[in-house]
Amino acid sequence: MTTRVDTDICIIGSGITAILAAERMTEITDADIVIVEAGVRTTPVRERIGKRRRFIDYGENPWTNDHIHDQTGDGLFYRSMNVGGCAMHWDGACPRFSPEDFRQRSIYGVGTDWQLDYEELEPYYFDFEKRVGVAGEAGPPEYDPRSTPYPMPPLPLSYNLKILKRWGEDAGIPFWTQPWAKATTTEHGRAVCRRCDTCHVCPTGAKYTPDLTLDRLINEERVRLVTGTLIRRLKLHSDSDRVSFALGSSYDAPDEAIEFHAKTFVLAAGYAWSPHLLLLSANSRFPDGLANRTGMVGRYMTGHPYVSAQIDLPFESYPGMFSTNSLLSKMFARPGPSEHYLRHDLRIWTSTADRQPRARNDDGSRLFGDQIMEDWRGRTQRSSARVRAYYDVIPDRNSRLSLDVHRKNRWGDPMPKIQFQDAPESLNLRGYTHDTLFRLFERMAEAGNGSVMSTQVSTKMEHPGGGCRMGDDPATSVLDSYGRTHDHDNLFVIGAPTMVSGGCANGTPTFSALSLRSAEVIGREA
Repeated sequence: MTTRVDTDICIIGSGITAILAAERMTEITDADIVIVEAGVRTTPVRERIGKRRRFIDYGENPWTNDHIHDQTGDGLFYRSMNVGGCAMHWDGACPRFSPEDFRQRSIYGVGTDWQLDYEELEPYYFDFEKRVGVAGEAGPPEYDPRSTPYPMPPLPLSYNLKILKRWGEDAGIPFWTQPWAKATTTEHGRAVCRRCDTCHVCPTGAKYTPDLTLDRLINEERVRLVTGTLIRRLKLHSDSDRVSFALGSSYDAPDEAIEFHAKTFVLAAGYAWSPHLLLLSANSRFPDGLANRTGMVGRYMTGHPYVSAQIDLPFESYPGMFSTNSLLSKMFARPGPSEHYLRHDLRIWTSTADRQPRARNDDGSRLFGDQIMEDWRGRTQRSSARVRAYYDVIPDRNSRLSLDVHRKNRWGDPMPKIQFQDAPESLNLRGYTHDTLFRLFERMAEAGNGSVMSTQVSTKMEHPGGGCRMGDDPATSVLDSYGRTHDHDNLFVIGAPTMVSGGCANGTPTFSALSLRSAEVIGREA
């Protein structure tokens, strides 16, 4: 049995980019829009207070039904497959890329220039910030250029961060507060952030989650949502390279097929599942997968590693108020011309793991009443700060996602396999990069009369993307700058897969801004 669903625009995936793009489309067109999600709904806002309590008391996952057990792959994967995607439980950090991220080749002679520059994307950055309600402060314009203030004022700095800010200034490094998708006013209809330190599951709705936007769109009958339905293939018209329909299967009725017929298809399933679906959709005309005439789907997977340190400093610190908040500097993301390609951000925050109140002394004896406070105060005379730098790496063509024939889901579809690889110009600088950052951490410690206690080098990519990179040349890219595939004029890919490089910051604001830009074209053509 086959069920048919007809619509004008079919969006596959319901994460932050899908929902924001759908919202923008509905502002341009009255076209019918259907969003198809493989997963189901997870914890709604009204249940998050109780889920937070169980998360604190028992370490219980507050996000019910947030993944599909046999829909995963080999390599670095976010397992979330639910309405709203990973941004249901993101921390909400919203730093922009720097202008240099879009001009690597022109400025530094490495990597690839993007098809657009920071100035062209800047209005869409602000559009994203308005839609999700970002609170922040602009850094010095030479390091943090922006044409408009943040939609909301920044979250107040804690006592600890005020001291760390002065420490950074003593080291000659300007820091400012990290921008967050957390409300500091009620203008967006959300509660004001109480800085209660459980951002993984915000109990008040102060942190933006995509379901807030999606529920409004559904209630206003501007979009339709289909859940529990995995899109397994995209099928072309028999007489053209345009996509005719998306073929899906329901988890409730796995033997039944569902066809979504549309004029335009928007693939918004994330950095892993979007290229994966294109590869699965191979046919006689595209034997290596749709949009893959030149073999570029799944190539140039991106991300960035980090180097961090714990630094002992001689000041009192007090835990418990939004300890995940950090100070940010982009000073080293805009270094100017240099002999070696090294660009990174820098973040500092208080590490209080060894400074918490405790019920037992070092010898194991119990502490009671005032003894607990005396012990705690005695251990806060010195504090430790964590310093972390995300550094940009140039992705290699062989940094890729492929199909793993040894791992399959319940329908027998091969799952994705991801293997990250740096291009030689970055791989050859790994030692230099780590040594340079270690020296920077030592200099910062000396400026605060402290010492480096430990260092850490990440072994995996953070904030991954790529696999359907944008570009002018189909020989080296999958999409144009609006996300339209070179091979199929009614098929778009939006979100993290479009990223050309990983930059020095979280990618969500950048690929969301790109998606809003794509949505304008899709909406006008609907």
